[in-house]
Amino acid sequence: MAAPIAVAIDAPEIETAARWASAVAPHVSTVKVGLELYLRYGPEVITTVRGANRVSVFLDLKLHDIPATVAGAARNVARLKPSILTVHAAGGRDMVRAAVEAAPDTTIAAVTVLTSLDDAELERIGMVGPASDAARRLAELAVEAGAGALVCSPHEVAQLRADVGPDVRLITPGVRPAGADRGDQARVATPEQALASGADLLVIGRPITRAADPGAAAASIAAAVRRSESVGG
Repeated sequence: MAAPIAVAIDAPEIETAARWASAVAPHVSTVKVGLELYLRYGPEVITTVRGANRVSVFLDLKLHDIPATVAGAARNVARLKPSILTVHAAGGRDMVRAAVEAAPDTTIAAVTVLTSLDDAELERIGMVGPASDAARRLAELAVEAGAGALVCSPHEVAQLRADVGPDVRLITPGVRPAGADRGDQARVATPEQALASGADLLVIGRPITRAADPGAAAASIAAAVRRSESVGG
């Protein structure tokens, strides 16, 4: 059974993205295509990454604009049949609702507070913190607007799970195996910690894709995640 991991396929070119996706697909449930790769190659990258793999595609575009524009964008990318599409919860209720209505067969995941932001940075941009409080406010707004999933750091998972209940999927970037480099992430946790807190899908990128053998790295992390689920269950 594939582990609940979305591998961030942040490759510099489409051939590498396809190779990484094929390597990790036997071990994980999802591959994630981000803004940089999508803007470079467009819809072609979704088809290429999906390939013959029975793996879900998470399109992480973090749409944030007026409701009509986001609705049009969501409607267009929904034709590619991604399983998940991200929007920024900070766009407001009407914007999130517009995305949900425009892409009814895609799970709209609302991004709460980026994992690269800490409390000091939130203050600089004028958002009332701490990050945990900001994430709760944005999560409540997004769920009221119909979002089927939330993107939050591992630090907010437990509280948001208690707030929104079991039916909203919680997706956590900022997941790093023990000993891995934090990179540009400010609020991180191990896969085991994130699952124990209530996460449904773990976003992991560089610890897998920068490994000498991405397939082997994905298999190793997936095995640890499945053991953790078994113990937790």
